[in-house]
Amino acid sequence: MVQMLSNKQCPSPIRSRGRRKTHLLPRRFLPFPIPWLTTRVVEERERTLLPSDKICHVVCLRRRRQASTVCLHHIASTTSGYHTLTVDGYSRTKGTPTGEFIKSHPFTLGDYRWCIRYYPNGDGSEYADYMSFFLFLDQIVSKEIKVQHMFHFIDEVEEQTLSLTSSINNYGSWGGWGRSRFIEREAFERSKHLKNDSFVIRCDITIINDFLIEEMAEAPTPSFVTVPPSDLHQHLHDLLQTEKGADVVFEVGSETFKAHRSVLGARSSVFSAELFGAMKESCSADPIHVADMEAHVFKALLCFMYTDSLPEMDKEEENAMLQHLLVAADRYNLERLKLICGHKLCKLIEAGNLATIMALAKQHHCHGLKKACFNFLSSPVNLKAVLASDGFEHLNRSCPSVIKELIAKLGT
Repeated sequence: MVQMLSNKQCPSPIRSRGRRKTHLLPRRFLPFPIPWLTTRVVEERERTLLPSDKICHVVCLRRRRQASTVCLHHIASTTSGYHTLTVDGYSRTKGTPTGEFIKSHPFTLGDYRWCIRYYPNGDGSEYADYMSFFLFLDQIVSKEIKVQHMFHFIDEVEEQTLSLTSSINNYGSWGGWGRSRFIEREAFERSKHLKNDSFVIRCDITIINDFLIEEMAEAPTPSFVTVPPSDLHQHLHDLLQTEKGADVVFEVGSETFKAHRSVLGARSSVFSAELFGAMKESCSADPIHVADMEAHVFKALLCFMYTDSLPEMDKEEENAMLQHLLVAADRYNLERLKLICGHKLCKLIEAGNLATIMALAKQHHCHGLKKACFNFLSSPVNLKAVLASDGFEHLNRSCPSVIKELIAKLGT
């Protein structure tokens, strides 16, 4: 029978004699010699919960989860081990009153402190003809612990095998579970377990650290068809290059670029208003003049709008191109392109271009890029180099608010 007890009274103090033996007093004074109890933790190891009637098809080996082809799995991550309790002088424990217990020396398993209570004459009047054993949590915990345990005589189990056939119980602070009818006392005294007035009990323990249910798919059906990655960007790039079906022309500097109104309008709200709204460009067949932008920048802008990626750039001109593209992205409300340029510029900041990038971030509301500039200036060496550059004077004239913000940050 499995029964839950609470720790109503604490045992008397423990005195030690020898290396591994622990002298334990029962709850009340006993008018006979006190028995010796030897307790030890044989091992504490990470193991996995074995299948039982209460747990459906658990497959979990050494922290590795392996799913079979059933749909539902109960999977537990556990800590397991066992503790042995040796009782020397059994005959002297028989005088312990019913309901009184002898407490083992505390031991640790899974970062928790435990103890075993031995009731020589049962833990209650209805169990007076039996020996009772209970496992108790010997500390305060913030939440209940799920534990599976089983008591055995040491000669009933193999040294390296854990035997866990009990149900899973919840252990709260100072709470315990055990077996009131572990064995009938007369049957025990006739058994092979009692040798030279001594016997050994082993308690196998598994602490369930987490317990969840996973729905596992059955073994996947082999796929005989390979789906290639999307090549839509390549088709749109070809459409831009071949100018097939182009219905709008842009004039940038001395160069012209043909494009498709639908593509540009779908990508940019500014182009949508310009090409499909009430503006004159929407009904004019003449080339649309683009002012204040270089031809190679507009070409890169079109490339991004068709392919969602930037064209390859030379290292020497990457910094300048990114700055121009950032301005163009803000002009045509291409937020993704604006963020891409800002991200790349964060990695290209140096003393010679910081003032220009800082002014750019301020004018086009690139908050992340501005933070990167301030982070660069947090180094005294970098700050000294920037102050000595001509760009700093330009920044002071064009964006005085940035200088004030910089002074405030350096002051803190």
